[in-house]
Amino acid sequence: MKFYYLSTCSTCKRIMNEVELSENVIKQDIKTTCYTEKDLDEMCHLAGSYEALFNKRAQKYKALDLKNKNLTEEEIKQYILSDYTFLKRPVFVDNNVIFIGNSKKTVCDLKEYLDEFSSK
Repeated sequence: MKFYYLSTCSTCKRIMNEVELSENVIKQDIKTTCYTEKDLDEMCHLAGSYEALFNKRAQKYKALDLKNKNLTEEEIKQYILSDYTFLKRPVFVDNNVIFIGNSKKTVCDLKEYLDEFSSK
């Protein structure tokens, strides 16, 4: 189990406290230890696309005016690899399961998943 987050992000910190990650979960601060291309490819495989992992709220997304560009999956991948702020966060990965982002539903689903896992 791996949890990709940004230590300077208050939302990531809140979610980490809310879902009560066990000691078995590897917590990776993407600002200090960035994900690899292999990590990103694995996330994409589970998510179904790089676009699902793409943070469209990133300041660089707006600064580069990417909303007005028709980006390919490969271009999106390259943006995410070039700067950690382009990865939607947090991302929780466990075998064949992935949870992406901070929506209420995603956080609720992650809590349920972790509760089921800890009760086994």
